[in-house]
Amino acid sequence: MSTTLILIAYAIYLPVSIGLTTFVSQHLFKNSKIFMLDIFNQKSEIAMATNKLFKIGFYLINIGFALKIIKIYSVSNYKDLVEILSTKIGGFSIYLGIVMIIFIVFFLNGRKASKKENLRRQQIDTNS
Repeated sequence: MSTTLILIAYAIYLPVSIGLTTFVSQHLFKNSKIFMLDIFNQKSEIAMATNKLFKIGFYLINIGFALKIIKIYSVSNYKDLVEILSTKIGGFSIYLGIVMIIFIVFFLNGRKASKKENLRRQQIDTNS
């Protein structure tokens, strides 16, 4: 019975963690296009290429972590199954939220640096 419950837990945990990662990724990188265009001064090709690379990195980091923490040691009944899954999925959701915030900070820092560089270039052009 324990092995069957562990397999059920894996069968629930994997699609949920991958689904959460996909959901967050789709929304994060759909909305980050604006930041990327701003960072790369409306150069669409490099902005979209960089955005896609960030997206791939996001998937690799998060799905890799979800697989890293998949180990479930013992489940003796359905109550344990629900508690273990809620702990695993809840912990992964918190981790995913933190990683998402870190990516947003990267985008904001990139935008800030880009604006600063553009301002510096404008000052050089006016002084010339």
